[in-house]
Amino acid sequence: MSASILVVEDDPKIQKIIVQTLRKEGYRVLTSGDGLDAIQKARAERPDLVLMDLRLPEMDGLEVCRELRKEGAQPIIIVSARGEEADKVAGFTLGADDYITKPFSPTELLLRVKAVLRRVQDHRAQQGQERIRIRGLLIDRNSRTVEMNGKPVELTAREFDLLWTLASRPNRVFSREQLLDLVWKDEFGADPATVTVLIRRLRQKLEKEPDNPEYIKTVWGVGYKMQG
Repeated sequence: MSASILVVEDDPKIQKIIVQTLRKEGYRVLTSGDGLDAIQKARAERPDLVLMDLRLPEMDGLEVCRELRKEGAQPIIIVSARGEEADKVAGFTLGADDYITKPFSPTELLLRVKAVLRRVQDHRAQQGQERIRIRGLLIDRNSRTVEMNGKPVELTAREFDLLWTLASRPNRVFSREQLLDLVWKDEFGADPATVTVLIRRLRQKLEKEPDNPEYIKTVWGVGYKMQG
């Protein structure tokens, strides 16, 4: 079944562009033109994703985000002409999953929508797994412990989260930016270079030959993957 998306936008022209773009990709689209109506529709329809403008009649978009976050975990992408850093920080602090600044291209919008929906699906897939074994590597999510060939491996909390993200989807290639989104989420100031540092530390702790890794592989020009 196609994902359902609630578009909250009071400018009819922009709303039309967004709706047409999403429907061409097969998404089921709901619309709202003000904050109060958006909350009512989000409660009634439980969309898979909300695209939220900030300047709205009846209730500001940030207030809508705050209300929706109290009631559920449906992802929210803010789409706004307010592109100042303070606005983005406020949006992410209230739980927005992404922030798109107007004007935007339909292609960019679709890429962002697909990325957020994919992260949600991946997170739900992880929910059903408690232990992962890949050859000599054993990862237990409940106890947050790791063993290599039966011997415990001490990891920091962030190292564990990065390892779990890679191991829960073996052979899938992640860019540094994707890993940053999944592991650091919306942590302000996080740098893709940090991913490289943690990958190196994981290899030093897990691999017999860190410079010739068996588990965490580099895909040149793209990113990293867990070799299944």
